[in-house]
Amino acid sequence: MQSVYLTWMISALALGVILLPVFKPPWANVSLPPFVDFFRRYWVHILIVFFIYNAKDGLDQIDRLLMASTGLDMTPYVWAVEGNLVLWVQQTFQHPLLTTFLTHFYVAGFMFICYVSVFYFAYFDDRWLADRVTLSIAWVYMIAVPFYLFFNVRVTGDTIPGMETLAYTLTPEIADWFRRIDPFTNGMPSLHIGIPFAVWLCLTRFDDDRRWNRYRHTVLLYTAVTAFTIIYLGIHWFLDIIGGMLVAGAAVSLADRTSNTWWKFFDERTMNARIVTVLTKPRDALSFIKGRLQSTFRRYRSPTSRETGRVAFVILIVVSSVITWDLTHSALPAGGVEAPEGAAAVDGWLFTLDNQSGEAVMLVHNLSDSGSEPYELLSLDLTIDSPYAVSGTTLVAANSTHLSVVDVEQEDGLLHSFQMDRPDRLMLVDYGVDLAVVYVQDGALLAMNLDGSPLSIPLEPYDSVVYLAGSGSEVAFVTSEDLTSIHVVQMGVKGLTEYQINASAASEEDEILAEWGTPVDMENASIVDIAFNREYLAVTVNVSATDRLVVYNRSTAMQWLGSNAKYHVSDPSIGNGILAWAARDHYNPLAPRDEYLDREIHFTTLGTNTTQVLTVDENDQWGPQVLENHLVYFQLEDETVSVEIHSWDPELRLYSSIVLQLGVVLAIIIVFFNMWQRQGERRNVRSGTLQP
Repeated sequence: MQSVYLTWMISALALGVILLPVFKPPWANVSLPPFVDFFRRYWVHILIVFFIYNAKDGLDQIDRLLMASTGLDMTPYVWAVEGNLVLWVQQTFQHPLLTTFLTHFYVAGFMFICYVSVFYFAYFDDRWLADRVTLSIAWVYMIAVPFYLFFNVRVTGDTIPGMETLAYTLTPEIADWFRRIDPFTNGMPSLHIGIPFAVWLCLTRFDDDRRWNRYRHTVLLYTAVTAFTIIYLGIHWFLDIIGGMLVAGAAVSLADRTSNTWWKFFDERTMNARIVTVLTKPRDALSFIKGRLQSTFRRYRSPTSRETGRVAFVILIVVSSVITWDLTHSALPAGGVEAPEGAAAVDGWLFTLDNQSGEAVMLVHNLSDSGSEPYELLSLDLTIDSPYAVSGTTLVAANSTHLSVVDVEQEDGLLHSFQMDRPDRLMLVDYGVDLAVVYVQDGALLAMNLDGSPLSIPLEPYDSVVYLAGSGSEVAFVTSEDLTSIHVVQMGVKGLTEYQINASAASEEDEILAEWGTPVDMENASIVDIAFNREYLAVTVNVSATDRLVVYNRSTAMQWLGSNAKYHVSDPSIGNGILAWAARDHYNPLAPRDEYLDREIHFTTLGTNTTQVLTVDENDQWGPQVLENHLVYFQLEDETVSVEIHSWDPELRLYSSIVLQLGVVLAIIIVFFNMWQRQGERRNVRSGTLQP
């Protein structure tokens, strides 16, 4: 747990206790015994608030996966409604001291309002308000969940040009904490408004003798200051505030309607007795449960509109859960692969070099046909470490004595095979209307036609090449003489373009790496990987402390760090407006946590500069390759390596489609039956047959 988080939490707890005499009812006294006793009397209330406060981590993980799989983003619509009004607020009032104060207020204040709004009522044994405030907070969160999953609204500081996320970037430690706990897409509705406003509405509605007037006024003031804070800090939109207020109103109404039913069973006074009964008289407890189940069965055998409404709600939850599970687990392993040693992919095709009982087997997967099985290229004689490259349907691969060229769409497949010493690096690039083989051998950059003949316009000689990459008709390489420069040449054109890469970061980030015992050494920095296209270069640079991702805009000559400067990045891939990479995010070697030891796949949509985390689990993932319709990457799970295929366009699997179709049909029947029941029941109430 980070020190800044501990500071916020301890400050919120201490402030709540210190202000207890200020907000107490006029006739109440503050003493020590209730501090111990209220846990026994209100432990269910405390658990509810604790669960809600901590459930957001799990929800955010699901939200990240849904965003990565579906791209659900309502931010442009919200932005279109209110324009740049939030930008005016930030620029008008921006000041360093105000930023610092409101950042701490934003986090610690929310902790304070969440826990004291139950603690105060529990301490003074005001069960009437404790019941309703606790349920109101719970309902705020439950109503917000569907919005967070399926109505994603990004923070304003990451959306509006010129707007800053002042809170998220105040210090590196605070920035890390926010990046770890917040996907930055849960704008609508604002819980920072929804929860305190719900508390204020509860006090306004249920505090009949106004014993809590002082606290009620304070909560309203807190809500107003918070509304300004979340706008000023570049976090929320004005519409998020309205959404939070509307959710709060609905939550308070639901809390009033459900309070008696809920607390009839979960009231701690009766719960404690039930627990004792279960432990001392288990047969009596089983008899009670059996009776309740029989009673419930009888009600649903002859249901009223209340029961059919509940059935419709359950159907909705089941269908939504199945679809959400499917969308958040959309990546599927490539079939027929036992132990992949490498993979290369182009739009529509995946080639995996598989280690099958010690033998290297090249498998071809047709990604455009999800039902097809991979097949083996029998014409190749490869080893596990054979270099190979693909372009379109053409594959080139080399062993120690020969280089082979294969067209995977032809029945025979093998186009050429000729003697050649094994190259160090190998690729295919466009050369006019044909392809050329570009390779590195003993540090020299060389090229030839697919049949092994010399090019009509030979590639200029370059020596000491230590890294090579290709895109279209361009070749990018790095030489041992200058390990932080990328040279780009175009096939058939003389001359080259040089790009100087700068992987330096803010001094605060470097200081943290030095504290971890891994100081940055920029003088000996070196490029270790390249991915590029006509618009961008994506480069990983080793700075001794870590490998950093640098993104270079070739049109504007602007470059920036594409990921957090402290954490290791590898395997960049770029294409179709997407940049993907693997990163060991949030890993602190001085306080290692198992959940951050593995690598996760990240990707950025370059047009909007929005970043998503594709994988959020305990498996190790690496080697992403961006395709037009898919993203391919390696995954290590339980000592088994697989090649995973993620589709950019969400596709429901067969079981999800069946559940969805069945759910729709059942929902139509249940909703029709429920509406018919309601009209009949209301008619009977008017005629006096039934009691309302």
